[in-house]
Amino acid sequence: MSISKQKNICRWYDETSGMKRAYDNGKLDKKWIENYCWNGGKNCIRKKRFEEEGYVSADYVLPDGSVDESLK
Repeated sequence: MSISKQKNICRWYDETSGMKRAYDNGKLDKKWIENYCWNGGKNCIRKKRFEEEGYVSADYVLPDGSVDESLK
């Protein structure tokens, strides 16, 4: 079964996603991905800003809107 069938994957969680790249490279804790990206993007500031304002968040901005300097 594919990962998208098992979880409610956010439509923006793909190879262009800064969060996916950081997670795949071991730089981001799985909790961020599970709580936001694999939860349909629910309550994700990055998703909200992109869909409502067309704003692309920097790769170091986390789904809750906080900044992780180590991702710069």
